[in-house]
Amino acid sequence: MVQKYTCSNGLRIVLENIPTVRSVAIGIWIGTGSRDENEKNNGISHFLEHMFFKGTKTRSAKDIAETFDAIGGQVNAFTSKEYTCYYAKVLDTHAPIALNVLADMFFNSTFAEEEMSREKNVVYEEIKMYEDTPDDIVHDLLGKAIYENHPLGYPILGTEETLDSFTSEELHAYVNKMYTPDRVVISVAGNVNESFIKDIEELFGSYEGGKVERNLEDISFHANQLVRKKDTEQAHLCIGYEGLPIGSKNMYDLIVLNNILGGSMSSRLFQNVREQKGLAYSVYSYHTSYQDNGILTIYGGTGAPQLNALFDTIQETLQTLKEKGVTEKEVNNCKEQLKGSLMLSLESTNSRMSRNGKNELLLKRHRTLDEVVEQIDDVTVQKVNDTAARIFSNQYAVSIISPDGELPQSFQK
Repeated sequence: MVQKYTCSNGLRIVLENIPTVRSVAIGIWIGTGSRDENEKNNGISHFLEHMFFKGTKTRSAKDIAETFDAIGGQVNAFTSKEYTCYYAKVLDTHAPIALNVLADMFFNSTFAEEEMSREKNVVYEEIKMYEDTPDDIVHDLLGKAIYENHPLGYPILGTEETLDSFTSEELHAYVNKMYTPDRVVISVAGNVNESFIKDIEELFGSYEGGKVERNLEDISFHANQLVRKKDTEQAHLCIGYEGLPIGSKNMYDLIVLNNILGGSMSSRLFQNVREQKGLAYSVYSYHTSYQDNGILTIYGGTGAPQLNALFDTIQETLQTLKEKGVTEKEVNNCKEQLKGSLMLSLESTNSRMSRNGKNELLLKRHRTLDEVVEQIDDVTVQKVNDTAARIFSNQYAVSIISPDGELPQSFQK
């Protein structure tokens, strides 16, 4: 059972006691990411994620690392389009230590210029490493095609130009503006009881900050085609259709549809593109949800001369899906797979902490396992077919990274 507590300053705490384990996962979830940036400070959320590990008023970066190593714990962070998370996983006996260090990082990070200079070089290298993985870049390129100049189309890492401009004062100002109590959720899962909520409240429950509403301006789906030339062995293709926002009542219909389309080795795309025609080693689909929109993405990588054939095979697969629909067997298999994955994920305190943190931050509600299973069981062949017809009858966006940087003939709309 998930317990929820709201501090007097608006910060929320969610705790799930799991007495059968000996670990505790603690996550600080902040409702800010690259979506909240602009052209000048793009990448600041991700850079802050790095800088929170680079020293506080009383701990150096090495001290932070050594503290967690000394207790056999793990500490890390990540940034997404709509949120940032700092988290740790430790033995239950060391939970107070982990909480205190995370609080010190959250409140007392200095963002020293010397540390910033070094860490900028680290992120430069991260950007370069990312540039060397065209099968990753093509997904960012699709976001740019769909969202154009909207911040959801910005790269999470930012650019070398924006990164170079960041100052310590700018980082402090961004934290003061965006890391406000109403945007923060602290999620805990593991062998801890209610008294841990009081420990969290003592550290986080009284800091001040204004309430900043996220500006969810109207977003349009743009069916653009973007092609980038890069010296690669393969051509990389993404096709994007408009999906569903977080919390949509038809979400599980779409999740089942995605699994049937390209979510596993038995999926339509894997069987048609790889097994039957041998056009790609990697081909799959996935759905990304944001607070007010979503994207269903199809990816495939193939030799440049086969790009037309890959695209045509994907379109044939979608056409068959729309015209003939899915089978009862496919739907039932996917539903059981989803329930199995859900059950297995709940064996991890990290997974439970993440699930509870995201649910509270983005949805402000927590469904029981039985409620989720009921929603999965409610998916029918007709609902999946209706979802496929609705999504795949709309226009789509395309992104390509290829050796010649040209749009093949099959892609001309």
